[in-house]
Amino acid sequence: MKLHACIESIGLIGPGLADWPHAADVLAGRTPYASARTVLPPPASLPAAERRRTGPVVRTALAVGHEAVAASGRDVTTLAAVFAASGADGQNCHAICETLAGDDRQLSPTRFHNSVHNAPAGYWSIAAQARGASNVLCAHDGSFAAGLLESLCQVAADGEPSLLIAYDTDYPEPLHAVRPVPDAFGVALVLAPLADSGADKPALAHIEAQLTDAPATALTSPELEALRTGNPAARGLPLLEAIAARRAASVVIDYLPETRVRIDLSFPDALTEPAP
Repeated sequence: MKLHACIESIGLIGPGLADWPHAADVLAGRTPYASARTVLPPPASLPAAERRRTGPVVRTALAVGHEAVAASGRDVTTLAAVFAASGADGQNCHAICETLAGDDRQLSPTRFHNSVHNAPAGYWSIAAQARGASNVLCAHDGSFAAGLLESLCQVAADGEPSLLIAYDTDYPEPLHAVRPVPDAFGVALVLAPLADSGADKPALAHIEAQLTDAPATALTSPELEALRTGNPAARGLPLLEAIAARRAASVVIDYLPETRVRIDLSFPDALTEPAP
């Protein structure tokens, strides 16, 4: 089975990558990559009380989600969303483990509600006043591919756009020793039916996805390849690299141990400039 959609817009943040326009220049080789710790903006769209309670995982998800939706021009309040992450808030998980290992085991309500895997989806509904349906899933290192397939299935089944937000953040020690995600990375895609793409609303790319047993596509840059393999949300970087370069290509991204996802990219005639 093949799934089709157009990618209308992208949001991205990660180590040394401030947003999608900057990342596109790096991935296309127009700007050299300079690795640095991810700088997460404060979630200004949240009320002050909720803003103070957020950790890196929520800030990552909200940053890329807002960027992608703003670039698409879609109505965020009605847009369906898929959230994909291999884990929850690593720093919050660490703090809970420390509390439970101590003498006073009382957890604050904030710690508890931030510990659940769907916390970013809840904060997104508040920040964006989003009323569309949202799905939250986890597939360990294949979470980006799982989220992409879910969004593509929504587009195919409902004939409506879908927002994919994939994100993962690092864990403090000693959890970092067994889950060595080096830093926060997030990417968001607004996917829509191919019929939505036209001269008046050009898409960044058209994609066709199907399962394959071919090996995953690696990046030629050693630093970017380390980023791809080091953070589950960054497994989609080969796809983003082809979009940034406006290069028709077939890329394969990690999914399950014996199954991966092949994505064939093409570009609409209306797209005459490099992806922003």
